[in-house]
Amino acid sequence: MVIYGIKNCDTCKKALKWLDKEGIPHQFHDLRKDGFDQEMAKLWLSKLDHDVLINKRGTTYRNLEDSQKEVLETGDQSSLLVELPTLMKRPIFKLADEFLVGFKDEQKARITSYAKTKS
Repeated sequence: MVIYGIKNCDTCKKALKWLDKEGIPHQFHDLRKDGFDQEMAKLWLSKLDHDVLINKRGTTYRNLEDSQKEVLETGDQSSLLVELPTLMKRPIFKLADEFLVGFKDEQKARITSYAKTKS
């Protein structure tokens, strides 16, 4: 399992701590430090609903220019996500070919179920 996130994100920290406590093997990929490319962003956008992936409540989104918001609605969102990784909700979990976004009870249950099939 790979977790994509940002090291100083509180939700990512909680998720990593929970995974360690549960003994679930994982690899953390820091979107800022380790980077990611447009192909990865396109993959996420193809597997996840736009509204699930993009955080419209965050500071990064609120500080976008109108032209950038228009790109998020109608254009090639992947280049903007690579440029501004904090536009995405975090963490993003990769479980085989499935991606989950966020860290609520629903994601915890799916991760636990996935981990049981791998052990």
